[in-house]
Parts: sequence; structure tokens; C-alpha cells
Amino acid sequence: MDVRQLRYFLEIVEQGSLTRAADRLHVAQPALSLHLKNMEAQLGTRLLNHSRSGVEPTEAGVLLVRRARAILDDLARTEDDIRNLEADPAGIVRIGLPGTISGLISLPLILAARERYPRITLNIAEAMSGFIGDWLSEGRVDIAVLYTEPRDGKIVSELLLEEELVVLWQGGNGQPEELELAGLDGVPLVLPSAAHGLRMLIDAKLQAIGITPTIAMEIDSFANIKRLVAAGFGASILPLYAAEKEVEAGELAVSRISKPGLWRGAHLMYSTGRPVPRAQEAVQDLLREVVAGLLEAGDWAGAQRPGDTAQRPQL
Repeated sequence: MDVRQLRYFLEIVEQGSLTRAADRLHVAQPALSLHLKNMEAQLGTRLLNHSRSGVEPTEAGVLLVRRARAILDDLARTEDDIRNLEADPAGIVRIGLPGTISGLISLPLILAARERYPRITLNIAEAMSGFIGDWLSEGRVDIAVLYTEPRDGKIVSELLLEEELVVLWQGGNGQPEELELAGLDGVPLVLPSAAHGLRMLIDAKLQAIGITPTIAMEIDSFANIKRLVAAGFGASILPLYAAEKEVEAGELAVSRISKPGLWRGAHLMYSTGRPVPRAQEAVQDLLREVVAGLLEAGDWAGAQRPGDTAQRPQL
């Protein structure tokens, strides 16, 4: 196989149709079909299943898609690195962020990159942590910031910060400033679904003290969790920054969990299975600086540097 065949194959899969791929590539459809047949003959297996609605990759085709993306990305990065070896870092760096983290990091990171590295373009994608972890393993993003530990042994994980989780209540009900985690026994809770990383952490901590959470409602949206708590459906456990505005407005009230509290870490992740271009290294360093700046300025409410949980931040 050569690079052209890989590019053709990826376009066919992305378009889901030989006809549409031929139009995008400005290649005659019979020639594109011949490229596909030659690849299948060379590999000794079928790569695509054909139907009236188009084409879909077989199991072998899915594997080739993943590897082809990685090969073509590495080739593009190598070319960029060689061309720009003596110049400022340049290229596209793709970052995967959960929506809550993106709301804090994206703008200051973009502004800092524009000032420091004008030849680097940031491509920021938001999604749930599970999707982002898969994208990182597949090479669809270069860098991620996630709350979960990596499942892929080729992913490097660096703890950026630790943030305190707090109990949120409907505002104006005179809730305590601090309570034991056991104090949530029997309290109706509005929480993310069981597959959500935050929910898994909460369930594990409650089960460790013999408590099964009383679920009033499950919903995978911090915005809707806050609305439901403010409307009196139950309490919740969220990071403070996610509800800072509502707390200041009096719509929600906060109780800290008694020491040592309940904490989760945000991790910077990238793959060791692919070469790390200069542009990516520069953005990783810049991201560390941005996070440190947010912590120093107190703009990431309830968060602090790793290992400082003995000195809890002021709420």
C-alpha cells in the first residue's frame, strides 16, 4: 500500500460512498474501485461491506482506518517539523476537552497561543470524557485533559490539578457549611448516570462507607442538574466552579464535605505511541502555564495544585 491508497480509502469511509468519494477526490469512480480491489487483494481480506445505502468498513476496515489516520497524521507532522525546524513551531494541534473544562481553559489557551505561537492553530473538540479518551487512543486528538485515568497503556497521564467536590442544595434552606459524607444517607440526589466518571467516583466513595445513594433523578448535564437542584428535586455533588455563578446568585447553596473532603484530579494526557511534534510540545507547555495561571488567580474555584489538599482553598 502507498500513501495515496490510504488517503483514498479514508475518503471512501468518511463519505460512506464510492461515488461521493470519487467526486471529492476528483478521481473517476472505476479507478477508485480498482484501488480498493487492489488493497483488498494485497491484504487478503474484504475492507468494505456494500449495501444500497453505501459502504461501511468491515472489522479489518475499521482497523485500517485507525492505522491509516495515524500514519497520515505522522507523515504530515514529520513534513511540518522538517520544514519548520529552524522556525517557530507551526501546525495544527487537536485538543479534546470535556465541556466543563473547556469553558475554563479554551479562551485563555487560545489567546495565549495566538500571542506566543501565531503559526500554531488550535482545534478544540468538546465531548464526554469516554469519547475523548477513545479519540486520544485513535489519534483523532493529540492532547486531552480528562478526569479519568487512561485505559490505554500508551497514554501518558500528568496530574494538572485537584478540585474539591461539594454538595449543592437549593438556595435559601439554611444548609450546613460542612457535613460528613455519611450525612448524605437517605438524601435524594440528582446525579449523572452510572456511566459518567463523576458518578462512578461518587458511588465508590459512598459505597466505601456503606451507603447506597438515593437517586431522585439521573441526567448527564451539569446545567440541568443545577436547574433541578435549584427547583428542589434534591441535592447533588459537583465541583464548585460548575455552580459558582448560581451560588453567588443565591439560587444554590454549598456544603463542604468534612476533611479530607472529596477530590478528583484533572489530567493532561497524550500518546507515546506517536511522535510528538514541536507544535504539540509547545501547546502542552502552554496549557500547563494557563492552568497554573487560573489556579494562581483563583479563577478555577475550589481547585489547587496537586498534593495541596491539606490546605483547602477558600470557598
